[in-house]
Amino acid sequence: MTGAVSKLAAPRPAVAPIPPASVRSAALAFAPSPRRFRVSIAGRARSPIIAMASAKEGNGAPTKRTTLHDLYELQGLSPWYDNLCRPVTDLLPLIASGVRGVTSNPTIFQKAISSSSAYDDQFKQLISAGKDAESAYWELVIKDIQDACKLFEPIYNETDGADGYVSVEVSPRLANDTQGTVEAAKWLHKVVNRPNVYIKIPATAECVPSIREVISNGISVNVTLIFSIARYEAVIDAYLDGLEASGLSDLSRVTSVASFFVSRVDSLVDKMLEKIGTPEALALRGKAAVAQAKLANQLYQKKFSGPRWEALAKKGAKKQRLLWASTGVKNPAYPDTLYVDSLIGPDTVNTMPDQALQAFIDHGTVSRTVDANVSEAEGVYSALEKLGISWDEVGKQLELEGVDSFKKSFDSLLVSLQEKGNSLKTASV
Repeated sequence: MTGAVSKLAAPRPAVAPIPPASVRSAALAFAPSPRRFRVSIAGRARSPIIAMASAKEGNGAPTKRTTLHDLYELQGLSPWYDNLCRPVTDLLPLIASGVRGVTSNPTIFQKAISSSSAYDDQFKQLISAGKDAESAYWELVIKDIQDACKLFEPIYNETDGADGYVSVEVSPRLANDTQGTVEAAKWLHKVVNRPNVYIKIPATAECVPSIREVISNGISVNVTLIFSIARYEAVIDAYLDGLEASGLSDLSRVTSVASFFVSRVDSLVDKMLEKIGTPEALALRGKAAVAQAKLANQLYQKKFSGPRWEALAKKGAKKQRLLWASTGVKNPAYPDTLYVDSLIGPDTVNTMPDQALQAFIDHGTVSRTVDANVSEAEGVYSALEKLGISWDEVGKQLELEGVDSFKKSFDSLLVSLQEKGNSLKTASV
């Protein structure tokens, strides 16, 4: 296994924020009132969270209702959580609150592994068994992904494979390696060995063909780092091509999401607008990301209709859902639920980091917005082009920055693991 790994290099009730999954040892302890429960963190009880009690579950325990349940049940949007760390049981209160899936990436694991002692025992065992730093990294990651998949498997089963996924990304070092990405995706799918795992592949030009081939092999994919409509269309086509090339008579178990990044678009475009500095330019700040995302949704509606799609749907194919990623607000001047409230609609996913998730549970608005005011979105998109802002260039720059950020996180963690491994070996001599 070491050799294989090395080769890859690879109407809402107001509730208080749910504690982040990074807080250790979360456990639910229901208070006497069926409409009130406490979250106990490492022996400390937080203030009661008010929740709407619905019908009791089969085991007699009251369930709670939050705006996340409303997002899914009323609007067809699946709320996911953009974070993963040990112990994965910290996800249980979030699942109870309506979270329906999890995404991870190299930066998330870099933070989780480097800032926690929860991985130390397994890491020591791996080093003692002769594993190198990178092999150890993948085994640490795979255990977390497998454990999280187990927690979300009931949702996967209840929705017949439409939801309940956990995403794990191939090595960011492979972002420009078509065949290397294919092999890494096959390997990860095999070793994780869970029906509800998504293999994340970046939407770089080199990896778009990888997406097609991986899908054709019957492997479900989360396509990540999509920053432009042009690249998004290429991703959709790769998914459709892959389904058609698979030769499968039943396509119902090959699914995909397309992770369209949002807040980073505003971060970059706002800087460009401020540099232009005219009143017209400044008035467009904070509007680019949502405008482009709404137009992406229009493209989704177009591509997943008509004869080509209908032929695939007859074989059980599921639409490649749009997943809104990078939905944490980076500019404090903007509403903290901006990238959730503005993009709500059916057949979509929103993967939220801690702050965005807690903010939406507390004061988000559940209302269909993703296809509202599309003409306004078109106007913003065109106005930015007229100011000399190239959407293609914005997409290219953000893609390069995204890939580079993940590579740095990956490399930094491997260096840390190598140093820790060396110190363990020295101590054992």
